[in-house]
Amino acid sequence: MSFIIRPVQYDDLSQLVDLAKQFNLLNLPGDKKVISEKIERSEESFAGKLPKHKTEYIFVVEDVEEKLVVGSSLVIAKHGTEEVPHSFFKIFKRDHFSQDLGIGFIHQVLRFQLDFDGPTEIGGLLVDKTYRRRPEKLGKQISLSRFLYMGLHRDKFEDRVLCELTPPLTDEGRSEFWEALGRRFTGLPYQEADLLSQSHKEFIESLFPQDDIYLALLDAKARLVLGRVGEATKPAQHLLESIGFNYLDEVDPFDGGPHYGANTEDILPIKYGKRLKVAEFKDAAYKEQNLVAATGEEFKACLASVDIRGQEIGIAPISRQLLGVEIGEEVYVAPFNYNRGK
Repeated sequence: MSFIIRPVQYDDLSQLVDLAKQFNLLNLPGDKKVISEKIERSEESFAGKLPKHKTEYIFVVEDVEEKLVVGSSLVIAKHGTEEVPHSFFKIFKRDHFSQDLGIGFIHQVLRFQLDFDGPTEIGGLLVDKTYRRRPEKLGKQISLSRFLYMGLHRDKFEDRVLCELTPPLTDEGRSEFWEALGRRFTGLPYQEADLLSQSHKEFIESLFPQDDIYLALLDAKARLVLGRVGEATKPAQHLLESIGFNYLDEVDPFDGGPHYGANTEDILPIKYGKRLKVAEFKDAAYKEQNLVAATGEEFKACLASVDIRGQEIGIAPISRQLLGVEIGEEVYVAPFNYNRGK
């Protein structure tokens, strides 16, 4: 099988809806109308027709032989503006000590904050359930490939990148953290509030408490999920950590899920990404696997067997054909595997 990562197209609508219905993420719900609008926005974003704060790029991975969209990821160029700020809880520690009793406590507190000049955000990572656990590691491919696009077009993105990870939820899809905190201040069920927040932020700022909240006052079930990652999301967490993301001591105000972030230039696929000229080596070994992206007007990327020599790169013929690149043309290359700190 051959797989190519490319921008979403309107012809992908029905397949992307079917894929999204398997997971029903809040930033990529299985709703035809919503996804149709997102595809249109993505196409306008890639074409450079929208201002940064409105751009949203959707990437898909296609099974070339089957002509089937089997995965997706997205990048929101700017998450948090004066009109629609990014909201979160920052976690702080407070020391309390009693001289009379000779005892003290270190309390964790939540402080509601708004970011009016927010970072770039990544999300929307989906892989068709029948294509998971394949040796090609499609989830990793579609996740990392968006950083190649960011490396090629740094001016389109912020200097910080954020990823909001999903925490453990109940079997019914409820959030224990929301039940203990958010619902008491808004009166809304979790799913309704989180969906509403995608387009309306005013109620968050108006109704959420502005004073520090001591975690010791929350229900035990809520404290247990705060800042934790759900089982299904742990592979994404580990991948982010391997390429330079760290826990920010910030959590989602709705479900308490952890926020991970990194400086854009420190994200390893961007830090180690480079432009190389395609060459043809008669004795090419193609022993190394890298992510390779075409640098032309149409973004395409794939996992390719390569032979890198200085500023030149030999690409296995099947991958070169997938990318549509010729000898002498330029490609953008980044490692596929990372061992952080080495």
